[in-house]
Amino acid sequence: MNVFSRDMDREPTRAEAERALALLRDWAGSASDTEIETLDPALARLLPGRLVSDYPALSRAYPEAFVADDTYKATLPDLQNGPASLIRGARRPIQHVGISNFRLPIRFHTRDNGDLTLETSVTGTVSLEAEKKGINMSRIMRSFYAHAERTFSFQVIEAALASYKTDLETFDARIMMRFSFPMTVRSLRSGLEGFQYYDFGLELVDMAGTACQIMHLDYVYSSTCPCSLELSEHARRERGQLATPHSQRSVARISVALEPGGDCLWFEDLVELCRSAVPTETQVMVKREDEQAFAELNAANPIFVEDAARLFAEALSTDPRIGDFRVIASHQESLHSHDAVSVLTEGPTFASGSLDPKLFSTLIHAR
Repeated sequence: MNVFSRDMDREPTRAEAERALALLRDWAGSASDTEIETLDPALARLLPGRLVSDYPALSRAYPEAFVADDTYKATLPDLQNGPASLIRGARRPIQHVGISNFRLPIRFHTRDNGDLTLETSVTGTVSLEAEKKGINMSRIMRSFYAHAERTFSFQVIEAALASYKTDLETFDARIMMRFSFPMTVRSLRSGLEGFQYYDFGLELVDMAGTACQIMHLDYVYSSTCPCSLELSEHARRERGQLATPHSQRSVARISVALEPGGDCLWFEDLVELCRSAVPTETQVMVKREDEQAFAELNAANPIFVEDAARLFAEALSTDPRIGDFRVIASHQESLHSHDAVSVLTEGPTFASGSLDPKLFSTLIHAR
């Protein structure tokens, strides 16, 4: 036989609720946080002086044994691949979005010394359609790592670029790799040798399925002003006055588009083309006889910045492996407090009506 209290379905009165609350608070005064949490996490809201959060008590220990399986990873939020409604700002296509200065060691073929492993800075970008929120930039790095262990060539860049075009479902993409390439340079007269480091960039641009391979080189040389040279000689001849012409460290940024299917243009080849055009390259190892020889070499090859651009262009245009090209020269003058600059382009690849406002300030050779 079941016996029920007559008051079982009766609504508790406010006085009874106050007594129950007082009893809970009295118990909680001597109970531990764990005991309170075990009874009911919501109980903390009833206790004076307690900080209350909507979150449950969270573990502060790093879960080393936790494994993110496919099911768990499928639950992770991915805002960059979210709907178009998440786009902020103008809903327009972006020509380039990606990563810059992602560094890793890459092996390079050389013409004379076999392979070299060099620290390389990678910039990788893709186009983004107007209706897409963004890209997962780590995919660019993962795609590059998948191919970077192979000995480098433009074909390896092409494979990496094709991979992240597929991964990111984009139409246009580019990769730029920058590195310092060492070459042994012999002094002019003493026979000493030392390493000259050349700043190179290798760029692959894929636009609407058409790929263009581009090589960039910063070539550093000395430029003696022809006007200053003649004025100095005039002072010596006419007045017996000792005078010296001014010359300065100068930088030419050479960019060449490689002809499709042509022979390999080695790094050393491009350096030697520049050296044949403007032979007054800065020196590495110098004794007194080399310093005198360098002064004589400069006197035999005085050039204005306009001359430099045209001399480089003349050398580049004679090489069948080179198509379009661009020469940017900066003579960082010792006479003036400003620099003398020039830009010469050949073909549509580098044609532009606008220049980066800080372009010439980057033509500084510093180590």
